[in-house]
Amino acid sequence: MQRSALFSNPGVTIPVRAGRAIGERVRRRVAREPVAYILGLKGFRRLELHVDSRVLIPRPETELLVEVALELARGAWVHEVGTGSGAVALALLDERPDLRVTASERSRPAVEVARGNARGLDLDLEVTVADGLPPDAHGCDLLLANLPYVAEHEMPSLAPEILLYEPRDALVAGADGLDAIRALIREVPAGLRLALEHAPQQGETVRALLDEGQTRPDLAGRERVTIGPAP
Repeated sequence: MQRSALFSNPGVTIPVRAGRAIGERVRRRVAREPVAYILGLKGFRRLELHVDSRVLIPRPETELLVEVALELARGAWVHEVGTGSGAVALALLDERPDLRVTASERSRPAVEVARGNARGLDLDLEVTVADGLPPDAHGCDLLLANLPYVAEHEMPSLAPEILLYEPRDALVAGADGLDAIRALIREVPAGLRLALEHAPQQGETVRALLDEGQTRPDLAGRERVTIGPAP
């Protein structure tokens, strides 16, 4: 029922079964569970994705990774490391079916979510279980990654929705939050072009990790994605 229908008919009768469902959802939200987990759905660009506590909830800032890859020439190969729900890779397949898009993820439960989203959207996404860049993806034209980038000391300051419900190992990466990004850059072939999402205050450091790294701002004007070849 749309909100406008409730306003136009405030005396509408709610069936008992529906009332119980509403009450349970309200209880979960009062406990600060994210709405996306309660509903099991989250919109990302043109897609509606199924999400649960096995994966991070896709954020609008991450759409910048998609926009970077959309600039590639026809037929280019994009690989995403740490795909989570598959949001970025699936958005690319949806908007640029001419691209070859593959993805990998170290968490098997997250891979199940990504594969389920691919089936539900009828998009042919190859998702493999791998920690870092799979050897057979070393020849890709662009490597995308939204890896954990929260510093250990920042965890207590996060909103309860994040701290209590989203998977910790998809959030935290060492003392300064860059352990996962450094590890990925060390393992990829020299010259491979990367696009890496990070926190705004990490832009300068991430640029220095790449050859001639350049950072793009998100819609709020904050440094969000750094692009450049691996040294």
